[in-house]
Amino acid sequence: MRGKREKQRVAILTKDVLTRVLQLLVGEGLVEQGVVEQVQKEVAQTRQPLMATLQAKGVVSDEMIAHATAVVMGVPYVDLKNVEMDQDVLGLLNYEVAERSMVVPLGENNGQLVVAMLDVGNVQAVDYLSTLTGRPVRAVMASSDGVRAVLRQYKGDFTGVKQAVKVTNEEVARKQAANVKTITQDSPISKALTSILEFAVKSKASDVHIEPLENSLVIRCRIDGVLRRVMELPKAIEPALVSRIKILSNLKIDEHRIPQDGQFAVMVGGKEVDLRIAISPVVWGEQVVIRLLDKTGTSMDIESMGMTGRSLRAVLEGISKPNGMILTSGPTGSGKSTTLYALIKRIKSEKINIVTLEDPVEYKMDGVNQIQVNVDAGLTFASGLRSILRQDPDVVMVGEIRDSETANLAVQASLTGHLVFSTLHTNSAAGILPRLLDMGIEPFLLASTLNTVIGQRLVRRVSEKRVTYQSNEMETSELKGIVGDLLPKNSDEVARAGKDLGYAGLPLADQSSYTLVKGVDDPDSPGGYSGRAGLYEAITVDEDIQKLIVSHATSAEVMRAAREKGTITMRQDGMLKALSGVTTMEEVNRVASDLA
Repeated sequence: MRGKREKQRVAILTKDVLTRVLQLLVGEGLVEQGVVEQVQKEVAQTRQPLMATLQAKGVVSDEMIAHATAVVMGVPYVDLKNVEMDQDVLGLLNYEVAERSMVVPLGENNGQLVVAMLDVGNVQAVDYLSTLTGRPVRAVMASSDGVRAVLRQYKGDFTGVKQAVKVTNEEVARKQAANVKTITQDSPISKALTSILEFAVKSKASDVHIEPLENSLVIRCRIDGVLRRVMELPKAIEPALVSRIKILSNLKIDEHRIPQDGQFAVMVGGKEVDLRIAISPVVWGEQVVIRLLDKTGTSMDIESMGMTGRSLRAVLEGISKPNGMILTSGPTGSGKSTTLYALIKRIKSEKINIVTLEDPVEYKMDGVNQIQVNVDAGLTFASGLRSILRQDPDVVMVGEIRDSETANLAVQASLTGHLVFSTLHTNSAAGILPRLLDMGIEPFLLASTLNTVIGQRLVRRVSEKRVTYQSNEMETSELKGIVGDLLPKNSDEVARAGKDLGYAGLPLADQSSYTLVKGVDDPDSPGGYSGRAGLYEAITVDEDIQKLIVSHATSAEVMRAAREKGTITMRQDGMLKALSGVTTMEEVNRVASDLA
């Protein structure tokens, strides 16, 4: 697509304009005359466009061509690469039209719509926009990179929300109570909900929070693990919006006293997104939390999720065994289920029968028999696990061990020759052991069935737009205290340490400062972050750890023994990721400050 549009950029330059553009670039000292002549000889043989070839060789940039062309043609030019646009301004032109025509809105001036486009001389395109928007259009020139930078800022078209607010206010003015059952698919409320969900999906949000206040309704999205306020709506829109969500989720719209849970799926941007709905009564109304499960946007590859080095080797060793338990732990939203899916994908084969018991089934996988927990019908984790063991499974995944009955059944399954995967809510990998003992599991059974225990957290990744800096005295001291003993002592150890820990190019331990990175804050990467990576610690339950379990050792004692055997803790993994440019020290401390 980009190549096509680059040709479009060259196509608008007539021979006369092209000559004058080159003369301007050479005259301003931006391009050497000798280089231009050399490329002209080359394109005479290849018959490729001159400007495209200069650009491909890095002699000129897209921005230089656009600026010079604008000067030659005597039209206004704007550099949009680092401009942050207001969503209200972007709402002046539909995204599909903007993307298709490579035109972006810049604002309104004296009744005119001001737009930036690649081909200012395209009268037909300007007339089309004028007809489409119903107002005169004034065009200025921008580069294709600049236009794309603005297109990436389109997070959602909230015109539907604004229309819903207007209509709802009018309805409230006419009557005090609206009959929400009559809301149709094309109603303003439906369009408002669609706009909110489209924004969430395009922003790669994991959750949408719809929170009623005394006089307003606040919409927040959790993006890369951090909640961000998106908009504030009038209080009057709350009943209709919440009722619409209840209708789609098959929940009781007249029940406002107790929490309700539901789910439904929507098509956003041509892909299906599963939504889990949780509605709870709060002081000022009903709070709605929507969990988005975008199956297409999740990588089920354990390495790309951030597991590497010693932790990866320990986990791969654990899942290679024919039986036993692999347990992962961490707080809510730390990616435990995704880790289990990645591990199951790793071992999936036509030769084995994999059965899962989940609440709910988050990601559907071919070749895996997935069962949805249904407490109302009597299908719990415990009863479902009993049923699974009669289905001749080789591998069993239990979404979560919540009680002693499920824990005992999981242990029994592993004792009878099954490989069992599951999750627990604990703060660290070592914390799994005393938690299971508290559930009534006999220590000798636990010691003989556990293969590997995994602890994990999620940190935000530094965006591609980044800058480097040297650590200050306090940061240097913290790094040396946490990972100083892991870093290479001399240049001969760099390669060995990189292979052992899974991070290439680690600095030497004995340095006065370390090179760190931080992202550039822009609309594509708020706060300088984009995406997330896991922090992992994996403990292999060998004979020494088994003895500690039998003796009812504390989690601290187990972790101490594991570290002596080479286990990398989550905090150490985080600091190694900071030194490798994956994340920042501040982000590691945000999610793992409670860990040793």
